[in-house]
Amino acid sequence: MSQSEAALEKELIEQLQALGFTYVSIKDIEALRTNLKNQLEKHNKTTFSPREFERILNYLNAGNRFEKAKKLRDRWLLKRDDETESYIRFMDTVSWCKNEYQVTNQVTIQGRRKNRYDVTILINGLPLVQIELKKRGVELKEAFNQINRYHRDSFGGTLYEYLQIFVISNGVNTKYFANNPSQSFEQTFFWTDENNNKITRLEAFADIFLEKCHLSKMIAKYTVLAEAKQIPMILRPYQYFAVEKIVERVKESDKNGYIWHTTGSGKTLTSFKASQILTAIPEIKKVLFVVDRKDLDIQTTKEFNSFSAGSVDGTQNTKALVKQLKDPNIKLIVTTIQKLDIAIGREHYRDAFEHLRDEKIVLIFDECHRSQFGKTHANIRKFFNNAQLFGFTGTPIFEKNKIGNATTKDVFDECLHKYIITHAISDRNVLGFAVEYIGKYAKKDAESQVVETIEVDTTNNTLLESDERLDKIADYILSIHKKKTKRVFNAIFAVSSTKVLRKYYDTFASKEHDLTIATIFSFQANEEREDMLDIDPMADEGKVDEDSRDALERYIKDYNTRFGCNYSTENFYDYYKDVQKRVKQREIDILLVVNMFLTGFDAPMLNTLYVDKNLRYHGLIQAYSRTNRLLDANKPHGNIVCFRDLKQNTDDALELFGDEEAKDIVFKEPYEQIKQRFNTKVTELKDFVPTIDDVDMLRSEEDKKRFVTTFRELMRIKAELETYVEFSFDDVAIEEQDYFDYMSKYLDLYEKRTKEEDDEDTLEGIDFSLELIRVDIINYDYIIQLLSSIKEAEGTLEHQIKKEDFLKKLDRDIQYRGKKKLIERFIEEHLPNVSEPDKVQDAFESFWNQEKEQFIDQLASSENMDREKLIELVQNYFYTGRMPHSDNIVAILTQKPKLLERKGIISRVKEKLMQFIEVFEEW
Repeated sequence: MSQSEAALEKELIEQLQALGFTYVSIKDIEALRTNLKNQLEKHNKTTFSPREFERILNYLNAGNRFEKAKKLRDRWLLKRDDETESYIRFMDTVSWCKNEYQVTNQVTIQGRRKNRYDVTILINGLPLVQIELKKRGVELKEAFNQINRYHRDSFGGTLYEYLQIFVISNGVNTKYFANNPSQSFEQTFFWTDENNNKITRLEAFADIFLEKCHLSKMIAKYTVLAEAKQIPMILRPYQYFAVEKIVERVKESDKNGYIWHTTGSGKTLTSFKASQILTAIPEIKKVLFVVDRKDLDIQTTKEFNSFSAGSVDGTQNTKALVKQLKDPNIKLIVTTIQKLDIAIGREHYRDAFEHLRDEKIVLIFDECHRSQFGKTHANIRKFFNNAQLFGFTGTPIFEKNKIGNATTKDVFDECLHKYIITHAISDRNVLGFAVEYIGKYAKKDAESQVVETIEVDTTNNTLLESDERLDKIADYILSIHKKKTKRVFNAIFAVSSTKVLRKYYDTFASKEHDLTIATIFSFQANEEREDMLDIDPMADEGKVDEDSRDALERYIKDYNTRFGCNYSTENFYDYYKDVQKRVKQREIDILLVVNMFLTGFDAPMLNTLYVDKNLRYHGLIQAYSRTNRLLDANKPHGNIVCFRDLKQNTDDALELFGDEEAKDIVFKEPYEQIKQRFNTKVTELKDFVPTIDDVDMLRSEEDKKRFVTTFRELMRIKAELETYVEFSFDDVAIEEQDYFDYMSKYLDLYEKRTKEEDDEDTLEGIDFSLELIRVDIINYDYIIQLLSSIKEAEGTLEHQIKKEDFLKKLDRDIQYRGKKKLIERFIEEHLPNVSEPDKVQDAFESFWNQEKEQFIDQLASSENMDREKLIELVQNYFYTGRMPHSDNIVAILTQKPKLLERKGIISRVKEKLMQFIEVFEEW
């Protein structure tokens, strides 16, 4: 018999008591406030009168969740009844062990709905950690979804908005995450030991993570309040251990060190937190965060300031850097290695900060595998007599892959902490790769019969750069691109030289397709390199190649025409930034590059890399890693399509930067293996519900959950399969129509769940993975196009088929199921009266706007609401994404309701608003 949730809760509370937490019984909000008063008095060594405590509560209750997180970490000047003033603290964030610790359970809060919370940890009386438990065998995500329901139903406007950390557990698996309601389940983390071994069982997790001092430390020291996004961000374990190692190194020695954290694992947050903590150490006069590219100078400064506004002064030129080095009030500086080298190398600059020569200085180097130190490194060491150097890299330089004379160890000494690509993929912090090698060459006889398979000589540029080969590759890319990107993502195409890039660009331009293809490259001599991309793509590489520059001007003109811009090679860096932005926003389908964008560029919407160049070691891993940023379940892996035989290079790179299990973890299974898993899951589904109608016969909640979890897993496997060119429904064990009919039943259960969430016996909490339900990119233009095609088919046999196919498409997309009835009514009642296909859009817009106005009129009339203010309310929702507060609804009523009528009116209006939003929300 499995352990019950109640038994798990009882054991955890007993364990927390053994760890020094005092148990307190708190059943409701009033008891929570009473306890808060007692604990704040104890912590501040004073007493508060009822009026004084009321002022404290008013202060605590004001502001949003993010503002409350800042209040928790600050002190507040309380005006006493006798007119004196004294500071009070809500948490000691310096000596973080010196707080008051309690644990309670089953606190009941009445909000929009009544909720009871499992286990709450209180620090100085404030609820700062919430632990939600599920019995063994229940999906962990059910606890995560339950917390999201608490956010909607009962946290708002209460002291529970002070929560800093959530913990979810089913006894066997335990994860933690920050109080950010907009985050996904992928942003929940297992705790680990220093060697990245997961600590999953609740008992072991509680002993380590929930220990009083460690828990307080995670809140006080290792939670970052990101100003730009107005959210808290808590460090993952490998980030925590890295920062601890750097701080320990600085405090206890004068040695250097480096952090090996794989590309995409959140290095900026780690380096920010390390820099922030180091600047608080009095003997450290300056912390310099050093990057080696101009774009990263701006990007990193922006990211640092997004964590803490104004925390970093970006150095726009060498004079600005010198000014900041001179200013004793500026402790944290972001600069480039080039500007730092100039500042140290020129005497008239150096004199301004001569006073720092013997002071304690910490230099942190970003992506230190790319920094070509040499003379620069020697100059830094020569000038700063008391400097410590720390490097961050995802791909260190070892003896095997070094270019010059120095390895990462030569420059930075010891590796202080390691989190390699296999760790990150196992933890789902980055994705794995599906790698394909395309382009076997065969020698044929006079009758075109293959007589011999030839291994391509990758040094034979005549063959590799032949027009015929490039033309075939371009055709192949055009044939597979929409499948690889699922019509949702985009790609980079890395080629060997600007000469080849120009051929490819012109080849694509000569072919019929609807893709947006752009390019960017430096117009110096950047032919194919064998040095693993260890170059500065923004730096001068020698004499300007006028042919390349002229070609780039032509390509930029194409870009300007496409996007309405006015760039040229004269303002190249502005063009560079605009390309960056448009790739991230997926306005560019394929970006052709030589070296640019293959390192240091993060774009979650990028899922495919086409490769026709030689890549090795860190250059290969860096380039592949452009595709493996997390997004959602619709992006199961990064796609790598190689048009050269890079298999040995890929294996060598994984051997160097991974471990003995790297191949099994980093590479996705072959198509046939994934197909086998898909077919096995189809069999399981049909054994349980052999027909679509059998889904309707499911009565118990357990049976409904079983169907949901089985079909959800089928969708997840399909998301992996459909990026392979070989995939089609003809090749698997379920017909396409049957698959989408089952999906409709799945969506029906989802919609039933959301409408019945008051009922404790519904499917509330289960993960429906709706992000996987994307068959076509259905938007306004697509709908008009399909309506026009239905109109064109009037009077033919195709008419009914097109209409039914269109309505099925709407059924398959959760976003458009709410709009389906209205669209169907337009097809039946209005489309026959449209004179010709070209008039469909005008007729549909007129119909849609009329229905929208009519809905508003009816709602305003039936509930006695001011029509114009109701429209403002709706527009505000579309802008903020938040349902209006009850008081806002009451405020626009033309007749003030009796107190007993208010609840019913508010409930009806919110329900109607949700209907309106579901139907009329922007396309």
